[in-house]
Amino acid sequence: MAELRTIRDVFRRGEPLLADEAFDSVLSPRELRLSFDDGIGNADRARIDVVWYTSGAYSSHYTDSADVNWRFDRHPNPHSPEMHFHAPPDAESHTAERSCITVTEPRLVARAVLKLWRRAYETDSVAEINTAENPP
Repeated sequence: MAELRTIRDVFRRGEPLLADEAFDSVLSPRELRLSFDDGIGNADRARIDVVWYTSGAYSSHYTDSADVNWRFDRHPNPHSPEMHFHAPPDAESHTAERSCITVTEPRLVARAVLKLWRRAYETDSVAEINTAENPP
């Protein structure tokens, strides 16, 4: 899927801690796993799993070795805005709140997720992970 390759390329060009990237399938990729040599705070490694659907729905799920999770999603559902964020530390469904990411183009969504991850990494805190204006 071209969208996942675009997202992979954004992370390749923009993140020096990217250690590895892998698609779940060579022939028909549905998920991209981005692995990092370090994580936020006490985590010594981290991963962002990205799923992008042909409808434009997506999920970017962060998880790390300190058991911290958070997730930016776009999909319709009855209990949260279409573009929403699941807060750390567990990214539980009931924690969904409006996402600060308002763009929908894959390259821009990837840049926004990368920018927010990088800010959290540099500050050693996920406290403001979903607080930004026009993050790309």
